Amino acid sequence: MVREIDNFFAEHDEPMRSSLLALRDFILHFKEGIIEKWMYKMPFYYYKGKRFCYIWTDKKRNQPYVGIVDGKDIVHTQLIAEKRSRMKILLIDPNEDLPVKTISVILMAAIELVEKNVAVK
Repeated sequence: MVREIDNFFAEHDEPMRSSLLALRDFILHFKEGIIEKWMYKMPFYYYKGKRFCYIWTDKKRNQPYVGIVDGKDIVHTQLIAEKRSRMKILLIDPNEDLPVKTISVILMAAIELVEKNVAVK
């Protein structure tokens, strides 16, 4: 039986599918302890038991993106808030290679927020 999370990736056409799968693989291997869960009908990524990012697609732009859960607390020129109050997104061009340096900087900032919030409690 196919899991819903795997179906999310499989249901997209190329080049969107390859881009989404590359994002998935990059995030899962970015740092030890990151796990993937199917929440709110989308793939979410957790670190130390806390949601820190997710993958989704922008229907208007027809582009995948990485959503940063506490993106409001991260300053980066590539992050877009639009009408979101808490989250920001990083749009990915599915026709280009992943911007791994940019993604790495943003994921590291998101993980640092999780570590800071876990340490406070």
